[in-house]
Amino acid sequence: MSIKLINRDNIKEIEYSENTKIEDILKQEQIPIESVVVKQDGETVSEKEFVKDGSEIEIIKVIYGG
Repeated sequence: MSIKLINRDNIKEIEYSENTKIEDILKQEQIPIESVVVKQDGETVSEKEFVKDGSEIEIIKVIYGG
């Protein structure tokens, strides 16, 4: 099973096993869950959602400031 992971200008194909959650992919790629919003196939999803085979996962960094 594979997905396309888009993290800013970095795009790569990732292989994963069945029943993998978004949070598992983020941990594998060393992306802090607290600092990003994730879209799967264009829809915002929770890190608890399961990854869908062939989907496109986009990582959007949240900017903090004041």
